[in-house]
Amino acid sequence: MKRLVDIVGASVGIAIMLPFLPLIALAIKAGSPGPIFVRLKRVSGGKIFDLYKFRTMTADAERMKPALLPHNERADGPYFKMKKDPRITRVGKALRRFRIDEWPQFANVLKNDMSLVGPRPYEPDEVRAYPPEYRHLPEAKAGITGLSQINGSSALSFRKTLELDDWYLKNRSVLLDMKIVARTVAIALFDHTAV
Repeated sequence: MKRLVDIVGASVGIAIMLPFLPLIALAIKAGSPGPIFVRLKRVSGGKIFDLYKFRTMTADAERMKPALLPHNERADGPYFKMKKDPRITRVGKALRRFRIDEWPQFANVLKNDMSLVGPRPYEPDEVRAYPPEYRHLPEAKAGITGLSQINGSSALSFRKTLELDDWYLKNRSVLLDMKIVARTVAIALFDHTAV
């Protein structure tokens, strides 16, 4: 049932995205040189896969990251967070504000790399920092959205994020997924501070 909901939901998401794709692509290209899409290494279902996103950073973002590490505002885990990250473009800020940058992940759902709802898709280096009691989380299928994303996202502590992902896996249901998706849409449209 969950896979059926994923396929239907992702297909609807792509159908909604397609008419806006040329405008989004033009905006990204006009904002800074580089590709329209990026592929990021993430973990889902116990495997590393390429997660698709619209590019929101400069093309040399990964090369710049080591120099920015001393400015990391997260000291509670393996995350990197910088409120005024100079790598994020102006167009990228707008795409992130409405979570438009995540739309290409509907293709990941159709490919069965991800689910619409699930634990956060963590980077391989982040997964290696999991405490022992949470090392089962990467074995689950990651989601475009989930409990941690609708309850503070990157503002949450590392452990709190893991706790929410763990709770979701132990209590998941189609009804819970529907509630999370509805809350995600509400946040994207009206409450950008929660993303």
